[in-house]
Amino acid sequence: FPTDRTTEIGQLISSYLGREKNLEDHTIHLLFSANRWEHVPMMKEKLHQGITVVVDRYAFSGVAFTSAKGNFCLDWCKQPDVGLPKPDLILFLQLSPEEAAERGNFGHERYETSSFQEKVLQSFYCLMEDKTLNWKTVDASKSIEDLHREIKTIVEQTIQEVQNKPLGELWK
Repeated sequence: FPTDRTTEIGQLISSYLGREKNLEDHTIHLLFSANRWEHVPMMKEKLHQGITVVVDRYAFSGVAFTSAKGNFCLDWCKQPDVGLPKPDLILFLQLSPEEAAERGNFGHERYETSSFQEKVLQSFYCLMEDKTLNWKTVDASKSIEDLHREIKTIVEQTIQEVQNKPLGELWK
């Protein structure tokens, strides 16, 4: 599941991203984190039932985007998400900012500019240096079929590896 834009917090985020509302940078960062925390009980319940949970973006995206603004350090950005369920796998779908800009609907939401996306990419590279996390980079310029096949293989392998592993906490 991606950012849930149906909750009150999610609606605020949606109006911010759609440029309908302006919010101070610290505020929007904390709202994104709060939106993730809203889902923790449901995520834990699903995981304890043995259900694989797939999250679109999650904490790493929030940290990368906010820290790319320049007046935020990575550590401050990570703090609100400390203790979230730790993912067993983080897939980074790599696509150059130029290729991303050619995709449909690029530029409609706040932050969808190539120069800002380049800064976000640099923040992601810093996050990937954390060897306590299982990052896998995938070339997203491939065909949908090839990309699907590669992701499916990585995910199935990870599910086998973590089957009896306890749930960890992020950045603890």
